[in-house]
Amino acid sequence: MNEQAKIRVLSIDDHPLVREGVAALINDQTDMKIVGQASTGRAGVKLYQELQPDIALMDVRLPDMSGIDAMITIRSEFPDARVIIVTSSEGDVEMQRALEGGARGYMLKSMPPAELLDAIRRVHAGKKAIPPEIASQLAIHLSDEVLTTREVEILQQVAEGNRNRDIAERLFISEGTVKVHIKHIMEKLGANDRTQAITIAVRRGIIHL
Repeated sequence: MNEQAKIRVLSIDDHPLVREGVAALINDQTDMKIVGQASTGRAGVKLYQELQPDIALMDVRLPDMSGIDAMITIRSEFPDARVIIVTSSEGDVEMQRALEGGARGYMLKSMPPAELLDAIRRVHAGKKAIPPEIASQLAIHLSDEVLTTREVEILQQVAEGNRNRDIAERLFISEGTVKVHIKHIMEKLGANDRTQAITIAVRRGIIHL
């Protein structure tokens, strides 16, 4: 296959080992090649603008910004950009946000390499690549009540070890209001206590520790 016809892939991940592994895997295929690699969101956006690849593989956790925000930035300039999120996060909230932001695929780093290659080919052909286990994870939480921005803010503060009084002072609200918010958070997440609420929220990608 001539070089022009190959699927041009940009890889954005802050782990050198992951980038090297992905590059080796892709360059080993006859129908695709790596055209660039970046280790931060901003560098990824800049490289995308320069190279305009066929596919961008984007990690969610990058040192300077979320990969989802980087993808949204790219798509604001290139609405047809085909981005596949490749992450170790199984949080349904992040999946939802990525897909709403225009991701064409969502792959977990724990999946077999062949599935990533298949996803690249599918997305390049104009299809979406959402593995069944990810689709079912999203479906489980579709009817869940979403936490408000304020509730997420308070839960993040709780996760960082702040007491109700500290949180009230920081957010300029009363301690009673903080308690009401925490009660609502636990109800929405189906948690019995603050610790369980934090565990569920981290697993689902609502907050990060």
